[in-house]
Amino acid sequence: MTERLTKYRKAFLEEWFNFNLTGMYLVICLTYIALLFVKRIFIIDSIAAFEVLNERGDIWVFDILYGIQYLSVPIFLAWKWTWTTLTLWIGSFMFGYRLHFNQLWKMVMLAEVFFFLPEILKVIWFTVFQTDPDYHDYMAFYPLSIINLVDYTQIDPKWHYPLKSLNLFEVLYWPILILGIYFLSGKKLKIAAYIVLSTYILFFFVWLGFYLAVY
Repeated sequence: MTERLTKYRKAFLEEWFNFNLTGMYLVICLTYIALLFVKRIFIIDSIAAFEVLNERGDIWVFDILYGIQYLSVPIFLAWKWTWTTLTLWIGSFMFGYRLHFNQLWKMVMLAEVFFFLPEILKVIWFTVFQTDPDYHDYMAFYPLSIINLVDYTQIDPKWHYPLKSLNLFEVLYWPILILGIYFLSGKKLKIAAYIVLSTYILFFFVWLGFYLAVY
């Protein structure tokens, strides 16, 4: 790192990265829960099939399932961040970078804020542009993903999740992780890129391959 970048890194770690872990965790969880609530009120409730269920008085089953989704947000996020952190921590150790696990976890948690954007775009899409979707349209959609380039009804359902996972936001998330490791380690940017490439990105594609194999 140059002297200027070293000073910026120190200021970043001391002034910006020294946030309250519990507070940020609650903010991210509550934001995701709020987005789920918004999607339920403004999108799902307007889908014809759910309007029929509501008229018949059978919507309570879906209400229970959706309620479980609210409760699962903190658990899912904690699991996701821990798994991502573990892979990056192991990769850092393999390349000789001894980073603190808790610092990496905080970095991964902070990077999660980036994924608010596709959730917000999904709400905008179905409330402004595609205002009369069916439930399959809603479930198959992910902003700026490969699945939006094809007719999802004409492909095997097992490909829906992988094609949604391959999206611009996921790709842009990779350099965020690289920059995070770069600033935490204070070492070479190239090595930080190797760490993310050989751990998170590798396991990301391994997971998609495993999903397709067992579907």
